[in-house]
Amino acid sequence: MAELRLGPLLRYNDGASATVWVETSRPCAAEVRCSDGSGGIAHTFQVAGHHYALVTVSGLRPGSAPSYEVFLDGGAVWPPPDSRFPPSVIRSRSDADDVRVAFGSCRWAAPPADGKDPVGADALDALATRLAAAPEAERPDVLLLLGDQVYADETSEPTRRWLAARRDLAEPPGGQVADYEEYCHLYYESWLDPEVRWLLSTVPTCMVFDDHDLIDDWNTSAAWLAGVRATGWWQERLLSGLMSYWVYQHLGNLSPGELAADPVYAEVCATPDGTAALRALAARADTDPASVRWSYRRDFGRVRLVMVDSRAARVLREDRRAMLDPAERDWVREQLLAGAGSYDHLLVGTSLPWLLPHLVDDAERWDAALCAGERGGRWAAFGERVRQGADLEHWAAFPDSFADLAALLAEAGSAGPASVCVLSGDVHHGYLAEASWPAGGPGAKVVQLTCSPVHNSVPLSIRLGFRFGWSAPARLLGRLLARHGRCPAPPVKWRKRGGPWFGNQLMTLTLRGRSARLRLERAAADGTLSTLDERELTSGQN
Repeated sequence: MAELRLGPLLRYNDGASATVWVETSRPCAAEVRCSDGSGGIAHTFQVAGHHYALVTVSGLRPGSAPSYEVFLDGGAVWPPPDSRFPPSVIRSRSDADDVRVAFGSCRWAAPPADGKDPVGADALDALATRLAAAPEAERPDVLLLLGDQVYADETSEPTRRWLAARRDLAEPPGGQVADYEEYCHLYYESWLDPEVRWLLSTVPTCMVFDDHDLIDDWNTSAAWLAGVRATGWWQERLLSGLMSYWVYQHLGNLSPGELAADPVYAEVCATPDGTAALRALAARADTDPASVRWSYRRDFGRVRLVMVDSRAARVLREDRRAMLDPAERDWVREQLLAGAGSYDHLLVGTSLPWLLPHLVDDAERWDAALCAGERGGRWAAFGERVRQGADLEHWAAFPDSFADLAALLAEAGSAGPASVCVLSGDVHHGYLAEASWPAGGPGAKVVQLTCSPVHNSVPLSIRLGFRFGWSAPARLLGRLLARHGRCPAPPVKWRKRGGPWFGNQLMTLTLRGRSARLRLERAAADGTLSTLDERELTSGQN
């Protein structure tokens, strides 16, 4: 009998249909049966000896919340007979409901329940505990995981022991993952956590990668890329990372209609073994990034979410350096502006913050100018060393792209929404910053909301550094750096309105009509979530 190896994960959910992802032990038919009679069935596809299915559940009614079970070849596999959690449900919001969006990034896998957690309570575990204790209480309509869902380059001690049983860790890449099978192990380690497994089965998720999903500082610069391509292990690592991302994360981001129109998905499902087709996609994403799109759009009533790939879509040539290639930039513009006036809130998900602490922003602009040759060859070489050593590769390190995004957000914010929220993670602290434009600006409030980590370490040096980065003396130092780099002033100004907040945390936006309310919660030592900050972003009056 087929067994459930991983999942179920509730992914897409538009109120009438949903998708449920599973990994199974062998080829089979995966079926989802809901308590209200709705459901769906799909046959598994195979990649690198692993078997998966993405089941489209149809016949859902807006405003309903049926529980569901998973069957493989007719045998019940979910929920487990000894489950201590409530039944998994597919809660379908109606257009009249509030939209609750929870988000965060950067999650190391939590250790087993009997193990000591060196980085403190996991915010996702804490959210699961709350929802399990009160199934009818307020819950997110969608959970946005904004990067670093797994850490391919910072593996746990148990994973390193598992790797050592497969190969010699004295050979590169050592204790980092090397191939598809090892990536699968990372997802097992992370998503078989009982609390997280149940949470992902009952709260819809949208995901996007960041660097650690492949390697720290992925696509920092042309020099970085040339260096890593010269190694003997990078190509397999890259292809395996993109293949596993497509299977475990990307597929579930797509609607049933988008899946039906996806030629790669059709090919993978139609062949006995989809490995070659998926490997070809990953190779194309490497050699011709503009040919593969990882970004996507979701609409929740009058709330629009555009998730932007800020890693694989980069142009790294120093004379054309951009966060997004031209085709990706045009696509993002189209999604933000299409149907302007039909949504009340615009959410832009990008793993890397657009607005940073002012010193960090100025340092990245200064370094970008040096690397571009503004101060000559010696300074350019110095700038590249600093860029790679200090991880200076956010939006500010691509000044033209920063300015393009500022102009686009101003245009979108002038088209009628009450708020434009840029949602990000990566930098291991949380904050709220509000943007303003020197010459007027959009009617909407435009804010940067950064929430990180969900479960990771935050050393004292990071805490002190980011606290200083927001200070007045830091702004003066940043201006001196910008002057040395002959950097033009950024086209937008911003002020920190909240934070910095540290610890394992989640932010939640509650969107009701034209009002937006933000809540930041931190995981406490007892495994609960405590509120650090709660405030209105918009009152609904604008």
